[in-house]
Amino acid sequence: MAGVLMIDQVSEIISNRKVAENTFLMALDSPEIASSAIPGQFVMVRVGNGLDPLLRRPFSLCGIDGDGLIFCLYRIVGRGTSILSRMNTGETLSVLGPLGKGFPAPEKQEHALLVAGGMGIAPLIFLSEKIKSALSGFFAGYGSSRDLVQFADLNLGDSKISIATEDGSAGHKGLVTDLLEAGLVQLPEGMSKVYACGPLPMLKAVSAITAGKNVPCQVSLEASMACGLGACQGCAVKVGLDGGTEYGHVCQDGPVFDANVVDWEAL
Repeated sequence: MAGVLMIDQVSEIISNRKVAENTFLMALDSPEIASSAIPGQFVMVRVGNGLDPLLRRPFSLCGIDGDGLIFCLYRIVGRGTSILSRMNTGETLSVLGPLGKGFPAPEKQEHALLVAGGMGIAPLIFLSEKIKSALSGFFAGYGSSRDLVQFADLNLGDSKISIATEDGSAGHKGLVTDLLEAGLVQLPEGMSKVYACGPLPMLKAVSAITAGKNVPCQVSLEASMACGLGACQGCAVKVGLDGGTEYGHVCQDGPVFDANVVDWEAL
């Protein structure tokens, strides 16, 4: 990580509110991290101030603001996030970041389409605020309306999101990739770029769609991380670079990768 600005600081919780079923948005006072963070990067948070849980948890940056706040959107999935959900305004957390490789900005005159699955919406909310002039579509897919995070409730921007739910309880009934395919048809050929984050099956489908249409695609991969620095080797993924095959680390070489270099069959 030589040459990369990385900060470990104690950050105060400014807010920690429920925004959907088992889903919370936390705002942390972290001006040093906020000043250098770009969409697609993440932070490693020590949950609580003791040694239990021992390992930090990774959270995508969902946004920043001019007052030096960073925002993390998270869902309760285990003991660590359960503890985090019960923490109150004024308490502090140790936060390490910003980490990883973020999303490259669209080229001039490119139309950006964002595709999120579930909690994959977090880094794309941040990205949508940074590329407003290029944003031509923001698609989010969920299992049902119970999982839906209302964008307006986040107070992080005003981008309009098209929703797909598998059970049809909100928006389009079907998969978020249905919305992507429809969106690509409406844009000039050769002028689109796709950015995606979400579950692996969704990312594989997005990669196949964009490859078939020769559309550049950037994907943010999810992985279990213990250190966030590439030292523990726990988030290795098989990628093809410079005509060969090697392993990259989601935390250091990603989490953002060109979709066409990822070995989807090996994941």
